[in-house]
Order: sequence, then structure tokens, then C-alpha cells
Amino acid sequence: MAQRVRKAVLPVAGLGTRFLPATKAMPKEMLTIVDRPLIQYAIEECRAAGIEEFVFVTGRNKHALEDHFDHAYELDTTLERRGKKKELAQSEDATLGAGNAVFTRQQRPLGLGHAVWCARHWIGAEPFAVLLPDELTLNSPSCIAQLAEAHGRTGGSVLAVMDVPREQTGSYGIAAVRNERGNLSEIVGMVEKPKPAEAPSTLALIGRYVLLPEVFEHLDRHETGAGGEIQLTDAMARMIGRSPFHALRFAGQRYDCGSRIGFLEANVAVALHRPDTRTEARAVLDRLLKG
Repeated sequence: MAQRVRKAVLPVAGLGTRFLPATKAMPKEMLTIVDRPLIQYAIEECRAAGIEEFVFVTGRNKHALEDHFDHAYELDTTLERRGKKKELAQSEDATLGAGNAVFTRQQRPLGLGHAVWCARHWIGAEPFAVLLPDELTLNSPSCIAQLAEAHGRTGGSVLAVMDVPREQTGSYGIAAVRNERGNLSEIVGMVEKPKPAEAPSTLALIGRYVLLPEVFEHLDRHETGAGGEIQLTDAMARMIGRSPFHALRFAGQRYDCGSRIGFLEANVAVALHRPDTRTEARAVLDRLLKG
């Protein structure tokens, strides 16, 4: 039986330059979708999969992330004194237990592979999840829960994928697959941001992974790839054939919150999905569209 996935790595060291000036003094992961920051959606996704421990790979000026998941004594005391039980529960839901979160620095921006490598000492010899908070997924069970369940069956690494138009393959890591059965297929190759004519498929990696710890052996080489960075895709490609490696067409919706339009779309989608905002959000959209 495969070892259960208990830990997750969240690379959050990026500068968020596409959202300037909003991100001049605030981490991009703290930008809100309706009323929760992006990073909290990622943590909630992990919790829904039974993940208990979190490694945040941060950079300079990311202290707001630590504060968000800390116990806010003054706020919670004030809410309790005023009898605001709903708001107190919301604050407590955004708190991670003592010892369940580690914050480590990626001191230089050397790529996603390097960011994941920075978490190696806290992951050890266990399978682990990687989530890119820029990518918001909405589904039940959560995307990471689907990957963890597939890992339990295959015993290997499992990556979430989705089909993209061929002209967009240059923006993603692309998987070559075979032996597709249902939503799961065997990965036989990967390439980072290929030209459309050279892409082995249109199956794009979307920032959700369950990986075996052997990936650190390849990241240890610090070999650079596309963009002169240490690419996670390259390290994963070297694992193919040495252990089970699968792609999962996950069931659900994915929103690219690393772009302004994707971020706007995610806000609209979540507002229309939630029972407490659905009716008013639809009315607002109808009014704006008619205007």
C-alpha cells in the first residue's frame, strides 16, 4: 500500500509583478478571491485531502503570509468579547496549528525546481504534494485529494493535467502520455514550454502534483533548463521509467489567477458558486451587462 500524502510544499516566493501596484507591498498570494486570500484556498484544498503539514517556500517581504495563518490574539479576543461567533470561526479556520507550518526562504529566484528543492529537509523520505497558489481549482473532492487517491492506487507520482489549445503549449509544461484509462494515463515524457509545433501533446501541467521524494535527487544537480532556471518539469522527466508516473485529468474547474483576467474570472466564478453570494452576484452581473 502506498504511503499516505501528509505534507505539502507551497512555493510563494514570486514577486507578482503582473499585479503591480497591488503587489508592491503585499504578497500576490494574499490577493483575495471574494473574501479569502489565494493562499488560503490552497491550504483548504490540502486539508480536504487530509494533508497535515505545510512547507511555505517564501521570499523577502512575505511576512503577511505567516501572520495570516498565525493565531491573532487581539482580533480573536475582541470578536469573542463582542459575541461575533461567525467571524471568530472564520478567523480560527485561517489558523494553522502550532508546529504544522514551516516557512523557509528561497534566497535567489532560481526557478520552481529550486523552490521545491528548498523544502527537501522538511519533506524527508515521504511522498508530498506541491501546489502553485496562482492556480485556483474548484471541485469536490479537491484536486489534491484526487491526486492523493490516485497515488494510493499507483504508488507513484501523479500530476494534474488539462487540455489546452496547441497555440498555448508554450506557456506550460506539457506531458506525453500513453495507456489512457479513464482519467488516468501513463506519462512517458515531459517538456517545459515547448513551441506548439514541437509539443508532444496538448496536456498541460496545471500546478498540482503529488511527487515521490526521489525528485530531490534530480533537483540536487541544480541543472538549468527553460529560461535559465532550475525547472521542476526537467527533474520530474528524469524520474520517468524509474517509478510509476501518471497524469490525471482532474474533475473540476481551474482558474489562472496569475493573470489579471483569470483572477477576475475566479472572483466571478467563486461568487456565483457560493450560496451566500450567488444571488447578489448574479444580480450585479446582470445589471452591469445591461448597462
